[in-house]
Amino acid sequence: MNKKLLCLYSLKFNPFSPEIPTAALWVAPPLENFCWRIEQQVGEGGFALALGDPGTGKSAALRLLCARLTELRDVAVGVLTRPQANLADFYRELGELFQVPLAPHNRWASAKVLREKWHNHIETSLYRPVLLIDEAQEMNPVVLCELRLLSSADLDSRSILTVILAGDARLAAKLDCPELSPLASRIRCRLRTEALTPQQLLACLTHLLKGAGNPKLMSAPLLQTLCEHAAGNLRLLMNMANDLLAAACQQERDVIDEKLYFEVFNPDPKPAKKP
Repeated sequence: MNKKLLCLYSLKFNPFSPEIPTAALWVAPPLENFCWRIEQQVGEGGFALALGDPGTGKSAALRLLCARLTELRDVAVGVLTRPQANLADFYRELGELFQVPLAPHNRWASAKVLREKWHNHIETSLYRPVLLIDEAQEMNPVVLCELRLLSSADLDSRSILTVILAGDARLAAKLDCPELSPLASRIRCRLRTEALTPQQLLACLTHLLKGAGNPKLMSAPLLQTLCEHAAGNLRLLMNMANDLLAAACQQERDVIDEKLYFEVFNPDPKPAKKP
């Protein structure tokens, strides 16, 4: 983190960095509703789905959801870091996440041990396992099918694992395949992240600047300009704002306004050389 930047503009953190504190994230009403529904679903298990184009807030939604679920009593949250892994590596990571020694070469024994641990904990306490998977469009269909079978119990009348899948349109297309239709039919809660309006982007920027400690870091006309040129994409908006903040820090400017915007993104063309 650039300490010069923080001191120069009296910031607690860079409001445009991907590493902003989870508590400072802007939460739109659909995301708030999704998180609430997942909190209620944890006790019953099952699948949930977050779909959207790149840069529309899926990963941020999982960050927020992970933080909220971790605060719940007796909820064990695991985050799958390698969705593209094969079946053996998938079991290795599950064993590490939920602290169960598994033998990946023996799928039957591994599944039996995991299911027994989850089932015993559920029966004797309020323990509930939750698995979060970002970039789920990269998952092998065989692994997704195994995950469905692993989470079901009592002839599919009970689910002992809550799974939240997040991905782009490729995940939706993958779930439409006949071999994954049983999993798709088990999705109980859905979140669709879409392009935001300039008003929503402005609300997000205002929230981040206030949380960072300097709500007047950028002029009002500049905020409006950024929101109108971000094409509804949160990631694009944050990248543009971060470029402006870095340029202002380099030049040690007191004000970040539209003038700097045109200098950074619309530089004057160099005059043609005379023959």
